[in-house]
Amino acid sequence: MPSRTYSFDEAADKLAQYISKHSRIVFFGGAGTSTESGIPDFRSQDGIFAEQQVYPHAPEIMVSRPFYDRDPEMFYTFYRDKLIHPEAKPNVGHYVLAQLEQQGKLQAIITQNIDGLHQAAGSKEVIELHGSVHRNNCLSCKKSYPLATVLESASVIPHCSACGGVLKPDVVLYGETLNEQVIANAVRYVQHTDLLIIAGTSLSVQPAASFAQMGSQAATIIINRTSTPFDHEADAVFHHSSGLLLEAAFKRI
Repeated sequence: MPSRTYSFDEAADKLAQYISKHSRIVFFGGAGTSTESGIPDFRSQDGIFAEQQVYPHAPEIMVSRPFYDRDPEMFYTFYRDKLIHPEAKPNVGHYVLAQLEQQGKLQAIITQNIDGLHQAAGSKEVIELHGSVHRNNCLSCKKSYPLATVLESASVIPHCSACGGVLKPDVVLYGETLNEQVIANAVRYVQHTDLLIIAGTSLSVQPAASFAQMGSQAATIIINRTSTPFDHEADAVFHHSSGLLLEAAFKRI
């Protein structure tokens, strides 16, 4: 049961030691891993869900499938404003993870994020639990489109150039179920890891919480600015910025 508070340098040293002696590392990241790239998270005090209400409905409502079906114009207005960040670039944490993968130490990244920054940094084995803004599908003919199609659409609601159907981002909205094959792939990696690094997530929702439990046979590190329900089960908990801490640890390996 971790009981001590680590300074940044102590945390970097200890994280470097864990990374050095493990070779089947799995990284599980939440919205906090992208805040250093300028993308706001959801549930923190500065997150999207805590913002002063400027829309006619709560964010949780507007990013739900029923709302998308009922009012796609308002959905896309909110989606473009709050969930798409084309200007965002990978931060140091993304690049460190890509380097660890290239070295053969990191087996996979499991992410709750939809921004595609892990791939932009060069990571290959990225399991996107909630989909990606970079994939958009026509609900009628199933043709796929890149993010540019949504950004460059002359109308608020982007349409398929082939059949005129409405496009939907390949993002799991509230009220939709996660892809079973994607979940199974993530579970497989978590069950076979020797070091599970959990970062930038409060572990307050599923399947994040279950992943933390599945990795109980492996060494587990939690990097998050605030406490999580699983801190007492981790081998070490670091309340620091995940990107900067990963960078500092990588330099010590």
